[in-house]
Amino acid sequence: MKFIKSKYIICLLFMMAGMLHVYGQKPDEKLTVTGKVVDQDKKPLPGVAISIQEDKTNKAVSTGTDGSFSIDVSSSDVLVFKFVGFGTVLKPAGEVSKGDVVLTRSLVDAGDDDNVYIPFGARKRREVTATISTIRAEDLPQIPSSSLTNVFTGRLAGLAVYPSGSQQPGYDASSFLVRGRSSYNSNQEPLVIVDGIERDFTSMDLNEIESVSVLKDAATLAWYGMYGGNGVIYVKTRRGSATSTKVSFDAQAGLQAPLQITAPLDAYSYATLYNEASINSGGAAIYSPAALQAYQDGSDPIKYPNNNFVRDFTKRVAPTQRYVASVTGGNAFIKYYTVLSAYQQGGFYKGGNNETYDANTDFNRYNLRTNLDLHVNKNLDVALDIGGRITNLTFPNAGTGTFLTTVYATPANAFPILNPNGSYGGTSVYQQSNPLAMMQSRGASTDLMRNMIATISARQKMDGILKGLSAEVFYAYDIAGLYRSGFAETYATAVLNADGSYSPFGTASKVNYQGNVFSGNVKKSEFWAGLDYNRTFGKHDIKFSTRVSRANLSSFGNLDVRREGWSNRLSYNFIQRYFVDVTANYSGSENFAPGKRYGFFPAASAGWIISDENFMKESAGFLDLLKIRGSYGLVGNDAIGSARRFAFNDFFSRSTTGYNFGTAFAGVGGTGQLALANPDLTWEKAYKTSVGFDAKMFKQSLAISADYFYENRKDLTTASLLPSLLGQGLIYVNEGEAEYKGFETSINYNKKIGAVDLNVFGNFTYNVSKILAINEAAGLPAYQKQLGHPISSVISPAATATTAAGYISTMLISDGIFQSQAQIDASPKQILSREVKPGDIKYVDQNGDGIINDLDRIRTDFNFVPKAFFGFGASASAKNFDINFLFQGTSGRSITIQNLVNSGNANNGYLSQFSVDRWTPNNPGATYPRLLLTDRGNNTANSDFWIRSGDYIRLKNVELGYSLPSSFTRKLKISQLRFYVGGLNLLTFDKLGDLPIDPELPESGYNASYPYMKIYSLGMNLKF
Repeated sequence: MKFIKSKYIICLLFMMAGMLHVYGQKPDEKLTVTGKVVDQDKKPLPGVAISIQEDKTNKAVSTGTDGSFSIDVSSSDVLVFKFVGFGTVLKPAGEVSKGDVVLTRSLVDAGDDDNVYIPFGARKRREVTATISTIRAEDLPQIPSSSLTNVFTGRLAGLAVYPSGSQQPGYDASSFLVRGRSSYNSNQEPLVIVDGIERDFTSMDLNEIESVSVLKDAATLAWYGMYGGNGVIYVKTRRGSATSTKVSFDAQAGLQAPLQITAPLDAYSYATLYNEASINSGGAAIYSPAALQAYQDGSDPIKYPNNNFVRDFTKRVAPTQRYVASVTGGNAFIKYYTVLSAYQQGGFYKGGNNETYDANTDFNRYNLRTNLDLHVNKNLDVALDIGGRITNLTFPNAGTGTFLTTVYATPANAFPILNPNGSYGGTSVYQQSNPLAMMQSRGASTDLMRNMIATISARQKMDGILKGLSAEVFYAYDIAGLYRSGFAETYATAVLNADGSYSPFGTASKVNYQGNVFSGNVKKSEFWAGLDYNRTFGKHDIKFSTRVSRANLSSFGNLDVRREGWSNRLSYNFIQRYFVDVTANYSGSENFAPGKRYGFFPAASAGWIISDENFMKESAGFLDLLKIRGSYGLVGNDAIGSARRFAFNDFFSRSTTGYNFGTAFAGVGGTGQLALANPDLTWEKAYKTSVGFDAKMFKQSLAISADYFYENRKDLTTASLLPSLLGQGLIYVNEGEAEYKGFETSINYNKKIGAVDLNVFGNFTYNVSKILAINEAAGLPAYQKQLGHPISSVISPAATATTAAGYISTMLISDGIFQSQAQIDASPKQILSREVKPGDIKYVDQNGDGIINDLDRIRTDFNFVPKAFFGFGASASAKNFDINFLFQGTSGRSITIQNLVNSGNANNGYLSQFSVDRWTPNNPGATYPRLLLTDRGNNTANSDFWIRSGDYIRLKNVELGYSLPSSFTRKLKISQLRFYVGGLNLLTFDKLGDLPIDPELPESGYNASYPYMKIYSLGMNLKF
């Protein structure tokens, strides 16, 4: 019986093979396919690009004037038909000759490349009624920078990107602002979403990204309800392609150089200025003429050293390099995209030699990502994304801030770097301030950060229940951990005494392993599940999405942070001309009391393609598209300021003072109550309005978008005005209100002029804010109140490694510098210091009481947030050459230079390179006041004397490339080989005159701050 069954199966296989031979073609049979390509009206289409899917020979043809074509293929090939303005068509080679190939014309902004990604969905640009700015990664330059923020600066209307912290390797800290500020409780950082999940994207490699969109109005932000009030940056990563397999490799090497860095005073200049400052302060000259002469002639470098720590311990340039390999491809059942990148950024420290470790700052990052899309069957699709990132940051144990403060601010004559006996130089004042010792005998640490991300989603079609219905589940799990290791060592310094002996400071120890530390451990999970319904009924198109979500963030030593909500979106359009979108979210936050944690956030938007109306037909010759759109809605923000967590509960802490019991004099420690809880605390409510238009003209070569926007934000947290007789204050109350309004526009011109493909682009955003309600102290003069003013302040940078940056908005108004005692006698009495003399700053008496004190400070509108920010540039290609560049800038921004000019401390006399341009009787037109060692309060008070314009225009980046001719690359069996050179932060135009600081980040390269870098790079791109 088994034999009979086996015989039957063998016969059946032979019969099937025979049928395949008769009715099918051999898998690799060579064919010459001819045919004709027409549009939906059966008119021939010339110039249609025809290629072979997954072809490694780059074989391609174009249709002739009558739409005909001929191409040599194999029987197993699939042909790809592409034409601008038409939908792409894929056909098996054996089926092409059965009839004309029909390409369907795409409506304007509804083509293959017109997808706009929104939360858990996509729309053709034509359908979008919200305000969304998008840029594709392929339109961005390749820059070897550790932060992607450098790439997106100035590229998107409504998005301000500005450096806001340390620029040392591995940090490149920057902040984002969408449109403007309507809250005075925070800088309003937007929500950053990567593939639907809240994740950081600045440490990703550019080749991981497909596009970046900025969601700016309520129509899209309402999806995130309580968490979307500050805008959303929506990042879409690259996915595999079913039409081709591509392998790409990028290699870049570059040099980075400081934009600005302090120029230290030489020993003679420093000693001369110190003498002057001492005399001005009522003292005597500290340095004798003999000492000054020795500093000039260098006759005794041990007793009278003349160091240049910046020159000796920092490099003029430092290396950087980047390598990226990616592969993408797939078929009808699986698509994949994998990218592996390595990035290295060297520090600009130098000096020191230790056989065990290198204390120079060094940063290395390795990124890996794989995105898989699986078509399991006709109804089920599964996506799996896995990514990992490893970063290594090495830095001196002294700390970046401490080391840079030492290099920048230690006087040139403080001590010799090395004593004659080989010991490290130092003094009783500068016991541990030898930069050479810091680099080679203080140890070094390495922070190893590991990040892993994983996302899995599944979409099941449910046409059996309702046509167009599908269900999706989506789960993401991210973990991160920091491991610090390194070497510990201490050093001693010494000073050479007059008798030849040495006085030591500190204790030296041998190098040893330092204790390892695990920290920064974070786990985050996020779950979304819901339904989608997409259906077209004749001229009516309906799209509906609903999702429930829950997120959980766990970090060591803290209670978990949880979020949850329910998001809904309904889109309707009629004849692809009239569009309506309604979005609503119900979400909550644990920041508020139980029973008061959830809110409802609705929004609506509409669009009308007016250019399709009959009464607009006369403009069809030049106007391809004109869409008018508008939106209004409510969005929330649960980050309500610096209030403690769970501020709806009362908290107690150990009191610093106690109570005396019995006859003992010693107090017994007690418990003190913190600020009273407010169980009625609630979230900020942002009412957003946006009205705009999109237009395309001259055969879609010119595209213009513009929007007017307005936001009114209510329930801002502000100080309570409880009477002091209660003996305790209330933590916060929701009695604040503010607004911002403005407009934004973007323009893009794309045209082929002869052999040149030209693209010119630009964007501009303008906004102003206003405080509508805020609780302020009773009896405050009108000129000191914030009410009615913009949400404004300038950022005062840290002056040293131990002082923090601050925000300044109330200050004195200056009236020049006193030139004589007669001017002082004729002016209001200034009591900010013990005495005022010629060379001191003169201030305006605001209240007319004849005295200059804190009552003369006024509320100013100086602001670190610009009123306007913009970017403009162009790209062009001709034959095998291409070039692109971008200028970006800001207007209406202010910076303060007080902590730069008045940097340092009593040890170095508060002297710096800026001290040279100080007031003296012989230099009455000096920029800065006279030098002082003590009693400096008058000249260091916060005032507009130290405010400068932060406006600038910067050549942000340039890239010039050359691609080898295709005739040459075909011989090498590669698709493309391109060489390119580029630059970042190359040229700046500002209003600072000869002031040698960067207007974008004034403190960089001074005090304790790592410099802002310009980068020059050379790269190669290879594609197979």
